[in-house]
Parts: sequence; structure tokens; C-alpha cells
Amino acid sequence: MVYKALTIAGSDSGGGAGIQADLKTFQELGVFGMSALTAVTAQNTLGVQGVYPLSPEAVAKQIESVATDLGADAVKTGMLFSAEIIEVVAAKVKQFDWDRLVVDPVMIAKGGAPLLQEEAVNALKTYLLPLAMVVTPNIPEAEALTGLMIRTMDDRREAARRLYEMGARYVVIKGGHDDDGEETVDLLYNGREFSYFTGKRIETKHTHGTGCTFAAAITAELAKGKTVQEAVQTAKSFIQAAISHTLGIGHGHGPTNHWAYREKNGAVGE
Repeated sequence: MVYKALTIAGSDSGGGAGIQADLKTFQELGVFGMSALTAVTAQNTLGVQGVYPLSPEAVAKQIESVATDLGADAVKTGMLFSAEIIEVVAAKVKQFDWDRLVVDPVMIAKGGAPLLQEEAVNALKTYLLPLAMVVTPNIPEAEALTGLMIRTMDDRREAARRLYEMGARYVVIKGGHDDDGEETVDLLYNGREFSYFTGKRIETKHTHGTGCTFAAAITAELAKGKTVQEAVQTAKSFIQAAISHTLGIGHGHGPTNHWAYREKNGAVGE
């Protein structure tokens, strides 16, 4: 059985985030990766030097090419850039009846550059979140989507409830932006109960692409038929290894190490 995952996202010329991070993660977890580009970025560890979006028609055609031949067991969205692209992607997800959809609401690059137009946030909430099996915002993204100021775990739980009410069947609010304590805590909500995934906080500037990689790992595991709980647990282990065994390249926020999980576990994940 060949498991297949499709990423619909932007390209990162520096290789640490975007479709490059997604495809590396799919490969490391034993899943065949495919892509539909939404934008090309000129980007490195120091920041984003340029964003060049594709037309909605070009995005739609790429998705159709994959869907009508190869198919996809799970789909991930990353940087979608504009309301028009979001609407096209949502329409294609519905057309091809893709149930295992992971929405990573990419809004701001690690260096602070905006990657989602302001008017696109409403489109994301209106068209895409109701189709999502899993949505994976970090704390600033959860604040932007819900309008809440998130300072405590209670705030995070309330944000998760609101995102669930927007239509996502599972909500993961990542804890990497919470600087309190020696552990990072990712919160998972399924509409009934909360689960918590903890990991040791690693003091490093080499965290470029962590959000993309984490969501891609969830997508790969869902493509293999794992439950959301199992997928999030593997994704947590994957990103923990990727951050812990830094590559140390670049002069800014360097990329994570996508092969660290495989080296640590001795084989491609089952």
C-alpha cells in the first residue's frame, strides 16, 4: 500500500518551511508527497524577501491534476495567501470529497512578514475551517482567528472551543509561543474533551518551519489511517526530534532537522 499526501502551500526557497518542509516530512514518515503551489517566495533564514502568488486558476489546475490521476489519502493546506485562492482550494476539497484535511493557518513568517492577506482571514474561517478534520494554529494565529487574547491555558481552551464551533472537527493549538515553563504544551480538542501533549522546551533560534513540519506530520499519519490522537502524538515526537537535533545552518532562524526523527527511531515511521 502506497499512502499519498498532498500539500497545498507556498514554496520556501530556503527549504525550511512551506512545501519543501511538507514533502521532506511526508518522505521521512513513509508517505508519497505531492504538491500544489499557491505562491513562490524568495526566502531564507533571515526573512522573506519577496512573495509571488500564483493565480487561483493555476492552483486549481494543479489540484485537479493530482486528484484525477494519483488521488490523495490526506491533504494539508499551508500558506494560501489570498481569499480567492482559499475559495478555490475549498471548492476543490469539496469536489474531490477529501475528508482528511489538515489546515495549518499560516499567517506570519518566523521573521514577521505577513503571508496571508488581511481580508483572507474571513475567507479561511468561512470556507476552509468547516471542511477541516484538523486545524493547527499557533497562539498568535488562534488569537487572529478567534479575536481572543490568549495568555493562560483557560484562554487556549476557550479559543479551541471557538475554532471547533467554526467547523473544524479537531483543534490543535500549539504551545511553542508560550514562553512560560520548561515544557511546551500542545492542546488538542475534539469537541468533548481536551488532550495535552508535552515536550521539553528547547532554547534555540533554529525553529524555521516548525508549524509546517508539525502539520505535515499529522497529515502523513492521517494518510496512513492513524487516528487524530495518534497522528498528533507522532507529530509531537517528530518536531521535538527536529528541533532538538539542530542543523545549525543559515544566519537567522535556521530550519529544523527533518531526518532527526528517522535517525532517532532507526526506521521510517510505521
